[in-house]
Amino acid sequence: MGTHSRPKGRQVRGTAVPRGRERTGYRVVGRVWIEKDGEAYLGWGRVVLLERIREYGSILAASKSMEMGYRHAWKLVEDMNRLAPRPLVHREAGGASGGGTQLTAEGERAIADFWKTVEGFGRWLDGAQATRSPGRRRGAR
Repeated sequence: MGTHSRPKGRQVRGTAVPRGRERTGYRVVGRVWIEKDGEAYLGWGRVVLLERIREYGSILAASKSMEMGYRHAWKLVEDMNRLAPRPLVHREAGGASGGGTQLTAEGERAIADFWKTVEGFGRWLDGAQATRSPGRRRGAR
């Protein structure tokens, strides 16, 4: 599980597209996302958005750092908050203190759980790759 480049030279912790070990030119590749009631809840882009919100304290700054429109980022945050058992992101309106956006404990937990799931899936892919020869069908001799 290597790191992938983020826009503007930043690095992410992982990727939601784990790849198994390559054998004879074939490699098992998979994508990871989590759904709730058939709706996308968490995936690589959403988790990176949450990490950027943590880093910048702002949905606007986080969306700019990902070259994503603010409205799209805000919609993703609304969807994640709606689908989560408890909100992942808390936003305070501006004013004398300037407001801001921060992750909740649930948001921090969601990020950690997602990356653990991705790592486990990557290990599973490695095992699946090692036990099955790509050019051989089950029952073939």
